[in-house]
Amino acid sequence: MSKTEEQPAIGVPYYVGVNPYQAGMVPPNAIYGDPKGIPIQQTMYRDTPAPFNCPYCGNSGLTHVRSKPSLAAVVGCMMPFMLGICFLCPSMDCLWHKYHHCPKCNEQVASFEKSDPCAVVDVPQWVQESFAVPA
Repeated sequence: MSKTEEQPAIGVPYYVGVNPYQAGMVPPNAIYGDPKGIPIQQTMYRDTPAPFNCPYCGNSGLTHVRSKPSLAAVVGCMMPFMLGICFLCPSMDCLWHKYHHCPKCNEQVASFEKSDPCAVVDVPQWVQESFAVPA
């Protein structure tokens, strides 16, 4: 091989693998309850109250969750509606949008919206627990 021929550059090897946290795995050091003064790096707002530090009033604690019907819930209601039954109320709560509010100042701090109108209910995941990752 002559010096004029190009050889492939050998760089720093990088790890190509599956990141379990991108697949939805919850970190082992996640906080589920009141953070009690623990600085929070990131909060995952889902179907249940989440630990948070309020950016409006500085309150630390758990959010208050309010639900509103989503398009997925309406589509889910229309399926059995053909039989004359509508299950839009509590049984379809897993398909409703969730809005997280501060219990002290009542400001909305986050939302968890169900955007897929063709969502299939996954019974073990009906309630997706919210959590925070410490800083």
